[in-house]
Formats: sequence, C-alpha cells, structure tokens
Amino acid sequence: MLGTSTHATFSDTHMVMTDTLFSRIIDGSIPCHKVYEDPYVLAFLDINPLSIGHTLLIPKEAKATMGELSDESAAALGRVLPRICRAICEETDCQDYNILQNNGRAAHQAVFHVHFHIIPKPSSQEGLGVRWPTKDMDHQEGAAMALRLKNRIL
Repeated sequence: MLGTSTHATFSDTHMVMTDTLFSRIIDGSIPCHKVYEDPYVLAFLDINPLSIGHTLLIPKEAKATMGELSDESAAALGRVLPRICRAICEETDCQDYNILQNNGRAAHQAVFHVHFHIIPKPSSQEGLGVRWPTKDMDHQEGAAMALRLKNRIL
C-alpha cells in the first residue's frame, strides 16, 4: 500500500525505517513530479492532493520524526520551505495555505520518513480541514513546563 513503510518495526519511542515510499522516490525507483531538489531535500507534488499545488518536502536523510533529524537536514528544510511556499502561492494564485508535519502513528503519520505537506487553501471546500479542540492552561503548570522544556533544549 502506498504511504506506508514496507519494511519497518515500531517501538513505543520511534519507527525504525528500512524502506519507505519516500526512500524509493529519492532513489528514483518510484517516479514523482519533482518541484525542487538539492543535496539535502526533495520536493514533489502529492499524488493524492487536497488541492491543486499540494506539495511534499522531504529530507534525503531517512529519519521517521523531526526529533531524530540532524541539524543539517533540519536547516536545509527550513531554508527551502519558504521558497516552496512562495512558489506555490504564486503559481496557484492562492495566498492561504497550511503546512502540515506529523510525527508518529498517534499523530497520524502514515509514511515514516519526515515530510512536510504544503497545502494551498483556496476555499472552505478545498485544502486541509482542521479541528482544534483547545483546553484551558493552568499558568503555574505552564511556567513549570516551559522551564523544563528550556532545560532540555541543547
């Protein structure tokens, strides 16, 4: 089935990738409609787009989640992502878009290789639909969480 890893194992903490749809696109064994490529990243049109111009941006480094990705690959994604967004907006004449990136099965990740969806939102019927069930924050707990996170960032 497209969109799933063909040879992978899953643990409670991370996916171990050996062969994914995206690794086969990178190596050329599966064709794509390439939008951009450099030594670190590849961008191509989604074959099941939510709207015209829906593009995927992937690192060539084979990692399942953003937290596993090297700083070099993450920086390459960050350098290219705005350029891809600008090109999509210009070409589709759509200034509204979503950038979606999921990490892990529970977060709806289907291909266990880091990837960003850039999805134009031309109307309420096209593009990504989002439900956002917010909760109230306890500000004392929030301050404690922020401090713990700050101490973990290297």
